[in-house]
Amino acid sequence: MSPGEDPARRSETPLRASIRDFLEDLEERRGASPNTVRSYGSDLSHFAGFLETKRAREEGPAVSQPVDTAVLRAYLGSLHERGLSSTTVARKLAALRSLYRYLTRSGAVDRDPARALRAPRTPARIPTRMEMDEVEALLHAPDPATRLGRRDLAILELLYGTGLRVSELVGLDLADVNRTSRILRVLGKGGKERVVPFGEVAADALRSWLRVRGDVQGTAGNTEAVFLNARGGRLSDRSVRTVVRRYLGEAGLVRLAGSVSPHTLRHAFATHLLDHGADLRSIQELLGHTSLATTQKYTHVSTARIFEVYSKAHPRQAGGSEKED
Repeated sequence: MSPGEDPARRSETPLRASIRDFLEDLEERRGASPNTVRSYGSDLSHFAGFLETKRAREEGPAVSQPVDTAVLRAYLGSLHERGLSSTTVARKLAALRSLYRYLTRSGAVDRDPARALRAPRTPARIPTRMEMDEVEALLHAPDPATRLGRRDLAILELLYGTGLRVSELVGLDLADVNRTSRILRVLGKGGKERVVPFGEVAADALRSWLRVRGDVQGTAGNTEAVFLNARGGRLSDRSVRTVVRRYLGEAGLVRLAGSVSPHTLRHAFATHLLDHGADLRSIQELLGHTSLATTQKYTHVSTARIFEVYSKAHPRQAGGSEKED
């Protein structure tokens, strides 16, 4: 063993050495967060442990064979047998895919054994539904007598009044806002621009904020962003999440504590439009979804709305008298 060499590294298996190299690359070259590196490391260490146990039980040439797709399938099968959720299995598969893409690019392996594997179907997650009275309570929580209270009210009104993603909201520049016609120019996912309308209530809140925005900006602040932090810089996604959580508490919405984010207001925007008769195609355009299927999974049709549509549209509802053909 050379001087200064870590004994643990000398004794580690080739797979664990590859995992270590991958995690170092993930952190140093690709700038992944410590949480991401830790999560990948845990999942890949679990796979290495599975492989070591499997090979310890085997005899003969199979012990030295490289990892192939069949081995990965066996590992995923063992996860299912243990009763792990499809979401957990999909996460572990994503870690394996990332590892073997790295190993293939670096020339450590000739062929990517994870490429042919399909992720298990995961259940669509439906955000917590906010009722109208809860939204109203949230929108009445900021104090418009203060500059940042005006800012926060404009943020909440626009999130609920337009269905913007939080990234789209914080990315708004002054040039993107037409207060006269109540239109926003929004740069959405994939760099695609779309036009988003907003109502008079949101317009009033936005005008109120813009009247004091210059005081918050100061002489050295951001001259382009619509929403600024207390130091005059562009507001971040994380700060908007903090704003939403703060006013949930101030509004006394205990039921929603810990489960509501800016994305929940986007969901409320869509579901309340649907409850009041808007069609899915229009909601799809407003949300900036490329696929109607995304909108269908995203929205949550209330039971009352379902029965309302049924009673208006079905010719045989409530014991109708129309005769069968």
